[in-house]
This record gives sequence, structure tokens and C-alpha cells, in this order.
Amino acid sequence: IQTTPFTVVGVGDMSGDVFGNGMLLSEQTRLIAAFDHRDIFIDPAPDMAASMAERRRMFALARSSWQDYDKTKLSEGGVIVSRSQKSITLPPAAAAAIGLGKTTASPVEIMSAILKAPVDLLWFGGIGTYLRASTETNQDVGDRANDAIRVTALEVRAKVIGEGANLGATQRARIEFGLNGGRCNSDAIDNSGGVNCSDVEVNIKIALASAMRKGALTRSARNKLLAEMTDEVSALVLSNNYEQTLALSLARKRGLADIAHQSRFMAALEARGLLDRNV
Repeated sequence: IQTTPFTVVGVGDMSGDVFGNGMLLSEQTRLIAAFDHRDIFIDPAPDMAASMAERRRMFALARSSWQDYDKTKLSEGGVIVSRSQKSITLPPAAAAAIGLGKTTASPVEIMSAILKAPVDLLWFGGIGTYLRASTETNQDVGDRANDAIRVTALEVRAKVIGEGANLGATQRARIEFGLNGGRCNSDAIDNSGGVNCSDVEVNIKIALASAMRKGALTRSARNKLLAEMTDEVSALVLSNNYEQTLALSLARKRGLADIAHQSRFMAALEARGLLDRNV
């Protein structure tokens, strides 16, 4: 992603840590469209340098929304509209960019089209479950606020799903997307960095607790030490998460070659009462 341009649509805005940081990871990012609980953003043919600079500016603001995006930086046909409108008329380029077959539609129709847009990456960085399996109902999902927007995994045309937010898709939707040729992890993998960081922080505090109880380390000295360890902890967490996803990728690549080992492992777990195949 650092050398080849790729297209993205997503859920979230630049004020959010997950969506915002994700959209600043690579200069090759071409953010085509996004929506949050307030606005819909569409930039049909973004200038990568200009759009990255604008996203970086917005991310640095204390609070921002898509309405703060400099509209002069949008490509031809680009729009930023409120999702509170009853009906929205899009320029032809905007409708084409998200694969919408008409130029006048409701906000719900436009947001659903964004989820189904023909792009490289669908990036979840906002609250809500937007994908279900074709075998599931909206009632099965349990997120009534997004029932009207939600689409099925079979309708998603993105090549990859990045689930930075929790429960962007149901587990059955992830499986269906994968069986249909898509690539995705689970949310627990894609957003594990924050959890891992907290885990490391807690372990460090536990390790220092003994010295504090003995009076060999004051709280202010401990806090200073923790601050000094920021870069080291960051590097450790990034390494952990890189290796975790690498291990998953290698396991997938080995595929059929590992089935015999996995079968024996499952049988051993089952014999010890640690695995219920029905579950």
C-alpha cells in the first residue's frame, strides 16, 4: 500500500482515531467516498497529494466533520452533503464512482451504494454493523439503527475489508465474503493494536508495582518512565500485530498441507473436553 495507488470507501470521518489514522497510513490512498452519522463525502477522482494533505489538516483539528473538508480540493463531481436531506442529486461522476445507477437518490440509497462500491478497500472506522450474510436477516444482526443502510456480503464489490471498528460485519458476513473471493480478517485482528497497547501498559505497571510498594519508585517517577517508553512500546505493539497477521497469512497459504495436523490437534482438544465441534 506504500507503492501502489489503491481506492477506498469507508464509514467514519477524520475526527475518529480509527478512520482518521487509517486514512493517513499511505500516500497512495485514493479515498473515493465515505459517510458518518452526519455527512456523505464523495470524491470521484481524488488528487492523492492534495487529498492526503487535506485529510491530515482535518485530523489535526480539535474536532472536525466532512463539512470542514476544503471543497476546492475535491475532484470534478465531488460532493459533501448532509445525510439529513430527503433526496440528493449527485453529479454523474459522483454516482458513477460509487456504482450508483441513478443521480437522484435518498441518503440511504447513496450510503448503501458506497458500501457496495467497486473499490480495492472497504474501511470500517465508525460505529455500526453494515454487512450481514445473505442468510441472515436484519433482526439477526441486532443493529436497528443501520437496518436501512446494511447490505449483504455478496453485494460487496471491494476486494478487501478492513474492520478497524468493532462489528462492522457479522461473522457470517465475513465468511460469506471470503467464500465469494474477498479478503478480510475479523475485527479482533484488524483493531487489535489498541488492545495490545493496553495489555503492554498494564503489564509494565504490574512489573513496577513492587518497586512502588517498597518505596523505591514514586508515582511521578513511574509516570515519567512510562512516558519515556512510548516509542519502545509503540514499536513492540506494531511488531506484535504485524507478526500476528503474518502468521495468519502463512497459515492460510499452507492451507491443505496443514489439514492433517489440524485434524489431529482438534481431535486431541476434543478428547480433553476443550473443543465442542457443534459450537
